[in-house]
Amino acid sequence: MNKAGIVESVHGILGGTKVQAEQVVDTVIDSIVSSLKKGDEVSIAGLGIFSAKQRAARTARNPRTGEAIKVAAMRVPKFRAAKALKDAVK
Repeated sequence: MNKAGIVESVHGILGGTKVQAEQVVDTVIDSIVSSLKKGDEVSIAGLGIFSAKQRAARTARNPRTGEAIKVAAMRVPKFRAAKALKDAVK
């Protein structure tokens, strides 16, 4: 399933237009992204917890040439699945 599939599901439940359903999905995604940018966690019951974690600077290797490359420190998104989601997927 992709974003269009989620929009279809929302449209089927809420009715209205597909444009409105897409705006709802975009609002949810934008809210999650903006909260992660601020450093907050987003917890959705039954789904999981979205968070941002700091990754330290490191030295990596270019697989083609074998030369060492410095990779800068960065923040990366992280997701921890809720128990209900893990049980549903089993």
